[in-house]
Amino acid sequence: PRYRPDWDSLDGRPLPAWFDQAKVGVFVHWGVFSVPAWGSEWFWWHWQGEHRPDYQHFVQRRYPPHTTYADFAPRFTAHDFQPREWAQLFQRAGARYVVLTTKHHEGFTNWGSPVSWNWNSLDTGPHRDLVGELGQALRESNIHYGLYHSLLEWFNPLYLADKESGFKTQNFVLKKTMPELYDLVLKYKPDLIWSDGDWEAPESYWNSTSFLAWLYNDSPVKDTVVVNDRWCNNCSCHHGGYYNCADKYKPGTLPTHKWEMCSSIDKLSWGYRSDMNISELMDEASIIEELVQTVSFGGNYLLNVGPTKEGVIAPIFQERLLALGRWLDTNGEAIYESKPWRIQMENSTDTVWYTSKGPVVYAIFLIWPQDNVLELSSPTPSPATKVMMLGFAGTLKWQESPGKGLLITLPYMLPSPLPPQSGWTVKLEGVK
Repeated sequence: PRYRPDWDSLDGRPLPAWFDQAKVGVFVHWGVFSVPAWGSEWFWWHWQGEHRPDYQHFVQRRYPPHTTYADFAPRFTAHDFQPREWAQLFQRAGARYVVLTTKHHEGFTNWGSPVSWNWNSLDTGPHRDLVGELGQALRESNIHYGLYHSLLEWFNPLYLADKESGFKTQNFVLKKTMPELYDLVLKYKPDLIWSDGDWEAPESYWNSTSFLAWLYNDSPVKDTVVVNDRWCNNCSCHHGGYYNCADKYKPGTLPTHKWEMCSSIDKLSWGYRSDMNISELMDEASIIEELVQTVSFGGNYLLNVGPTKEGVIAPIFQERLLALGRWLDTNGEAIYESKPWRIQMENSTDTVWYTSKGPVVYAIFLIWPQDNVLELSSPTPSPATKVMMLGFAGTLKWQESPGKGLLITLPYMLPSPLPPQSGWTVKLEGVK
């Protein structure tokens, strides 16, 4: 059936299966904001939209008088950008898809957009097609490619004029936003479009539904492409493909609609900032905990890194991604292609989380029990019940719990001065 340009019709489109199966993605925020690399990727807005004194002082101290935001673009060099190395890192991190910012709210495009004259990565800065180069490297590694795109641009005169009219005129949408979205789809054939910057204007202004109808009916990716829910000022959590709802969204109960949680290793910013401190970064345990909770509730986990202006992913970010990858090497069977189970977490505790595949149930526990006995009250065992631990050969002994459920004797862990890794998985067969 052809989709009509209205939400009733568009929301009925089934989500391509690859997205739910993928579970784990990496988000990359990269742009001219990576040049001042201070505060956050909203640098330009805080500096010249809100005139925040800390941002004004920063520019006065570090840059010549009369510096404008446009002066940062030539310094966005991407000199050390090695797309294949990025792809290899993301693959080792266990990512099944990667989402790159093609254009943030600053309007600078990471490809040679024909409607972003001199404010794109081909005309200035890197003089490279960053979107195309990363896409090619990811495809060689069999990783799905997603493109983040902001609908609005803070300081674009066309946008400001439309806003002034109460969004009764659409010059910005017709001359900038829509030509760029069509260009991205036709040039790069993305697997995912991660829309953002939607919150100021209604759908009637953005023309989102006509774009999505074309995307689903006639585009070169009509059968495979996945989109999120940020397409107009009241779309989030209501319309689109899967739901983001809000940044770092945690539902608390099992949502009825496919969703994704985006999170950032740097808890204070999505773009790279030179002033970050180790205490402001997520550690391995909190990354794994977020991933496990998200997947138990049926979500995908999209973890963000911000590269430097030269195109380097800071070693501390690499270290966190590789730690996640090592954990997934052992426990990925309980994550990829899994489905939520009838219970998402043990009622008494939020340290045991469940996923499932067909009749098999996985219990992921985040804290190792002191007596080496894991108590699970939710699964009902049977005489045929078999218990294994991912990454450990052989079966584990278990007995029925006096209350209900089962008591599992875990392998003996040698005492170690280091805290053990976080998160282990027991695989249960023959339970209800």
